[in-house]
Amino acid sequence: MVPAISPRTLRSASQRGPRSSVTRPPGFSIRYLDRSVLPEKDFYQFAVGSWIKRNPVPADRSRWGAFDELGQYNIGRLHRLLERRARPRTAHLRAVAHEVSRFYGSAMDSSRRNRLRFGPIQKDLRRIASLRSIDDLVRLLAAFHNMGIPAFFSTMVYPDRKRSDIYALYLWQDGLSLPDRDYYFAPGFASQRRAFKRHLVRAFSLLGDSAQAARSHARTVYEIETELAKASRSRTDLRDEQKNYNKTTLGKLGALCSKISWSSYLRGRGAKRLSYVVVGQPEFLRAVNELLRRRPLSDWQTYTAWHLLRTSAPFLHREVESEFFRFNNRTLLGQKHPEPSWKRAIRTADRAIGDALGQLFVAEYFPPAAAARMKKLVADLREVFRDRLESLPWMTSATRRRALAKFARFTTKIGHPKHFRDDSSLRIDRRSYLANIQRAVEFESRRKIARLGHRVDPDEWRMTAPQVNAYFDPTQNEIVFPAGILQPPFFDAKMDDAVNYGGIGLVIGHEITHGYDDQGRRFDLNGNLHDWWTKKDAREFQRRAKKIVAQYDAFEPLPGVHVKGALTLGENIADLGGVSIAFEALQRRLAKNPAGRKRIGGFTPEQRFFLSYAQIWRETVKPEDARLRLTTDEHSPGRFRVIGAVLNTTPFFQAFGIRPGTPMFRPEKRRVQIW
Repeated sequence: MVPAISPRTLRSASQRGPRSSVTRPPGFSIRYLDRSVLPEKDFYQFAVGSWIKRNPVPADRSRWGAFDELGQYNIGRLHRLLERRARPRTAHLRAVAHEVSRFYGSAMDSSRRNRLRFGPIQKDLRRIASLRSIDDLVRLLAAFHNMGIPAFFSTMVYPDRKRSDIYALYLWQDGLSLPDRDYYFAPGFASQRRAFKRHLVRAFSLLGDSAQAARSHARTVYEIETELAKASRSRTDLRDEQKNYNKTTLGKLGALCSKISWSSYLRGRGAKRLSYVVVGQPEFLRAVNELLRRRPLSDWQTYTAWHLLRTSAPFLHREVESEFFRFNNRTLLGQKHPEPSWKRAIRTADRAIGDALGQLFVAEYFPPAAAARMKKLVADLREVFRDRLESLPWMTSATRRRALAKFARFTTKIGHPKHFRDDSSLRIDRRSYLANIQRAVEFESRRKIARLGHRVDPDEWRMTAPQVNAYFDPTQNEIVFPAGILQPPFFDAKMDDAVNYGGIGLVIGHEITHGYDDQGRRFDLNGNLHDWWTKKDAREFQRRAKKIVAQYDAFEPLPGVHVKGALTLGENIADLGGVSIAFEALQRRLAKNPAGRKRIGGFTPEQRFFLSYAQIWRETVKPEDARLRLTTDEHSPGRFRVIGAVLNTTPFFQAFGIRPGTPMFRPEKRRVQIW
């Protein structure tokens, strides 16, 4: 996904391999508490300390938490579906199951992959070797982009940010192998740069280069990517919606980057009669143009071959797969061992043919009653947020009217799409795992390209049904909850209201608030990027937002490495709003049902609410992974998502009797509330 124009999600999308022992949804539990620590001293440790002690990061993980536990549980269910080979109830589902089975079978045939070695990419390597001009390179680049190989830059088909009813083509900075531009320059990543250079040499050697050629090719790739990194915007700058929206005619695009024949490139992508594109970072394309002018074609052949290999490596033979695991997972993330092949296969299937897999998951594991219960919770949270908009003391009436008009058009999707995508014409066989993936990516790419300039499909989903996540889409003014997350510890029909409002209630409130965070607030009731705020209200919002940035900047998860308050601002605002809104919704629910106001396990409903909130963010993380996320992730670490939110929430202090002079106390005048 293109970073700044992706839907606003509850958590980072990066998930690598689940633990094998989770056989039931990981619900809320008092056993997770560390009672040796008082809540007024360290509430996060109090709420989840015993869980942390019993859950070191598994060898096949770089991070482990509640999301990962539930993700593992879902993958286990999908595995049982695939392995038992049961006949689904309808002919359509049987056809879908057959498609998924073929894909899964190709993924699990490691013997064939080891025999084929680099055979699946030989044709593309020959195409690279046969290039005779930059125009040839551009035509090949279009084909590679259709297959999901993002060399040079990347593209995305997405609703136009300023005309949200039609699809537009976005061009975005890309083409780097390391996780972020900072990895190429920051002093703290010097060891990773050295490891990357060694990795490049080993990878080219595996491909058949002599020692001298491998070193030369590695140097070429590193030099090109360093230049691209210099031209790339920071993660924080990529959050600026206006700055990253540059509507450009094809004529002006040619002037911006003349070395690329855009008509040839777009024709190769299948984009016809396109009148404009949206360029995210014009200076990046200017840098690409200059590099194309300065460096010989042979360098670009090397660079393109590298990105073909980098993208394909996880699906090739054991030797190259292991080399890429050592660098990308062990060096960059601290993960000791790969996850089992069947788990990797299911995760890849979710990315490549996710709607097919999702249909099987929903048919087996998502009853209509679950959606009905979820709708009631959403209605409770909507009511609270609407009342907040009507009564916020810092907002003027002019902005308030527009905010309420936007909220009146706000919609919710629960569980799964009304209609799953039809990919029956996609060819999946058991012979080549990589070919199946490439055909699936190209199938989806061409489906999206064909929609350019056409009306947006309001029923489309941007996540698959089994995913443990949720998102807000600013262009559609909607929140979306896949079936995968509607289970413990987020939603548990057996638990009391306090636990559910602290879990899925928080998730709902979080996604609602995204519509009014520092990015979401810039979109109007029609989902268009448009400034509908008065200057006075915008200044007041920014004043409060700056305080939140400063608060999170002070958090230091690793020695000398702080949370980036500006990068994580949107998620932090959503957490603060989500906690506050969900807590008020719980209070209204308890007022309607006084019998629910009782102690369970020695804790009041208010205390169980905050404990539930803390427990959904329980996690253990490898230092390497933590460092990467602090550099690239718009989400704060779990510990600070909890601490940062409760320190601004007055009912928290009341629930646990937190008094002045204790580490968890924050004076009321320093607490920040926006929504």
